[in-house]
Amino acid sequence: MDNVDLAVVGGGGAGSLVLAALDRHGVRDLRIAVVDPVRKRGQDRTWAFWGTPGTDLEPMLSASWRQVEVTTPAGQRRLDLAPLRYAMLRSAPVYERAAEAQRRLGATRADAAVGALDDDGGSVTVRDADGAALLRARWVLDSRPRPPRRAGRTSWLQHFRGWWLESAGPVFDPGRAVLMDFRTRQPARGVSFGYVLPVSDRYALVEYTEFSPAALTDAGYDAALRGYADLLGLDLTALTVREVENGVIPMTDGPFEPRPSPRVVRLGTAGGATRPSTGFTFSAMHRQADDIARALAAGRDPVPRPAYPRRHLWMDAVALRALDRGAVGGPEFFDRLFDRNPAQRVLRFLDGATTPAEDLAVMRSSPLLPMTSAVVGDAGGRLRARLRPGPAPVGTAPCRAGQAGS
Repeated sequence: MDNVDLAVVGGGGAGSLVLAALDRHGVRDLRIAVVDPVRKRGQDRTWAFWGTPGTDLEPMLSASWRQVEVTTPAGQRRLDLAPLRYAMLRSAPVYERAAEAQRRLGATRADAAVGALDDDGGSVTVRDADGAALLRARWVLDSRPRPPRRAGRTSWLQHFRGWWLESAGPVFDPGRAVLMDFRTRQPARGVSFGYVLPVSDRYALVEYTEFSPAALTDAGYDAALRGYADLLGLDLTALTVREVENGVIPMTDGPFEPRPSPRVVRLGTAGGATRPSTGFTFSAMHRQADDIARALAAGRDPVPRPAYPRRHLWMDAVALRALDRGAVGGPEFFDRLFDRNPAQRVLRFLDGATTPAEDLAVMRSSPLLPMTSAVVGDAGGRLRARLRPGPAPVGTAPCRAGQAGS
């Protein structure tokens, strides 16, 4: 059984970003192991996110846009994001960068599924699915999907299907992306929208997304995508579907446990990186990776900052409750959000980067009476949960990245 300083369990997006960050920050004196039964490669997912240009991600981007569109039944808005930009990152360059980092770091690899992580406070024994010890590590970074510590008062899913469409002639506008288009048919309980991420005038990702309690069938997603293509005026008989992407990401106010034991740190959704009100995940995963690498480079423990401020998680819980109970409609909610706030403020709020004063401005743009009712209901739910704690959830939806990353 090998002894290492750091074990990265899971080689998907979160684990790959950590390896790249360790290499970028010059961490060279640690014994590192990567444990995952699958060697990730190729284009198996797409992340979309916003931020300022010039980061380490820039050389890997497939496309980026300074302008985006948000469309509701009330009308269309074209938003200038400067100094931010909306960006698309496909998985292949992320996995390639992680593999390069793994070689440069001198990391070892175990192609095995992990079962238990036995933490004795001084080190962690990483065991396989049969209970056999694989290695012992001073620290473990675990990105495997895990349910929240307790069931949320509201539990939805961000679930989606996207088609990579190619045409023989110019069809798409590569100068701007469609961030959210709420002209899609709205579910009885939930929110739906489409979006378009054009790589060129002939190639784009067209996706249908729902925020709702349950996923659709394959036929349901395909019908929704065909309906959205009709709204966009696309002739599917003249387009070729080159790839299909699917994903399910939890949206819940149930608390995730970012540090379940002294020397185990969880990453990604299991570590709280998914924004409960939107399902967006990628930017928080990237911040987590950078925090961990900076800490290790400085000789500190690899424990990242919380993904989002506590006040934002409370606001998310209130928004989820209002949407779930039908107190406010999804298109109306987002229409007011973008109508009454600068686009940069909205995007920074969704990333958890706004100040308390900006948060108040965002709250004032929400429908007052429905949100007040949701605040009161959320407070009552929290009190009941404290008085009568329910059983921990037995599972959660798999986290697969798409617009969110998530």
